Amino acid sequence: MSFIAAGAEILDDLVAIRRDLHLNPEIGLDLPRTQAKVLAALGGLGLEITLGAEATSVVAVLRGAAPGPTVLLRGDMDALPVKELTGLDYASTNDYMHACGHDLHTAGLVGAARLLTARRDELAGNVIFMFQPGEEGYNGAGVMLGEGLLEATGDKPVAAYAIHVGPGPNGVFMTKPGPILAGANELHITVNGVGGHGSQPHTATDPVPALLEIGTALQTMATRKFDAFDPVIISVTQLSAGEGLNVIPESASLGATVRTLSKASTDKLAAESKQLADGIAAAHGCTADVKFLTTYPVTNNDPDSAAATIKVLRAQFGENRVALMDTALMGSEDFSLVLAEVPGTFVFLSCSPDGVDLATAEFNHSPRVLFDDAVLGGQAAALAQLAYSHLGPQEG
Repeated sequence: MSFIAAGAEILDDLVAIRRDLHLNPEIGLDLPRTQAKVLAALGGLGLEITLGAEATSVVAVLRGAAPGPTVLLRGDMDALPVKELTGLDYASTNDYMHACGHDLHTAGLVGAARLLTARRDELAGNVIFMFQPGEEGYNGAGVMLGEGLLEATGDKPVAAYAIHVGPGPNGVFMTKPGPILAGANELHITVNGVGGHGSQPHTATDPVPALLEIGTALQTMATRKFDAFDPVIISVTQLSAGEGLNVIPESASLGATVRTLSKASTDKLAAESKQLADGIAAAHGCTADVKFLTTYPVTNNDPDSAAATIKVLRAQFGENRVALMDTALMGSEDFSLVLAEVPGTFVFLSCSPDGVDLATAEFNHSPRVLFDDAVLGGQAAALAQLAYSHLGPQEG
């Protein structure tokens, strides 16, 4: 039986798991209920289970019937601090929401574990199932790597895969070689001046005009200092100054999210943003404190792995259900940390429900975003097939 057919047979179970998780989302690194649900779903499969110490992660190892390499499959489990507005009959019962589809990722990985376990006797090698908390800004992948994820079988994985859902034509897989998601960075700038009375600005050194000028200049810098074919995005999302309406504050600060597609651009941006802030602040008689932090690096698909992934998925699902992306997306992922250590591929799976206008479909992180969990059987089958392509009987 093919993985697609086997996935269809367990679809109802996977949908039930997904909807239970959707009803009861948890955020961050501490997901006790989600962890318990995963452990129950994996029960009876004979997997080697290791629980995280710093986070409620689950590392489940499937050992094949014969020795061979190790393949890693990832599913993230955490939700977002978003109040759900979908109106679904299984909508979140608390103030969090699986607005990025991690409930599908978790259920899909459970499905892959069941499909591969059923064919354990055909496997020459091992599979690490990485159930990860804390992807949404908590460095969950980094925590798991620090706790020995890649040593779970005794051999470092030769390949790693993850599938991420999103809006779009239902059931279509999409990926590309090289950068597929941007690196996530933080920029924090504080301008220091001399406070005073709002009616007497000439007796103070006002940091607010300098800060506002810096915020505008950052946008110009992004388009004038960087190659359009290696783009950067700077979005100033936080502004803070004084509290008293008639008081010129001592300092003013901004925070920005910065997305980059190469290490070269990341390094250049860190240097250029400091030079810009220092110069503008000095022109106003102020000083600037600048902090540039890298949260997640660029998510880079290994070119050979990406080409092989496209070939495997097209053979499994057909040409019309596998698309080659033209450009990277400017979102970010901590699976990038895994792909920095192991060659592999990050894949998108579009799954807008029937009846949703794709031109206006809500995107991930929206309180109204909708995902069709009918794709779970195919999602599980795709993950299983990618692992099997390394561990199963090889043609020729």
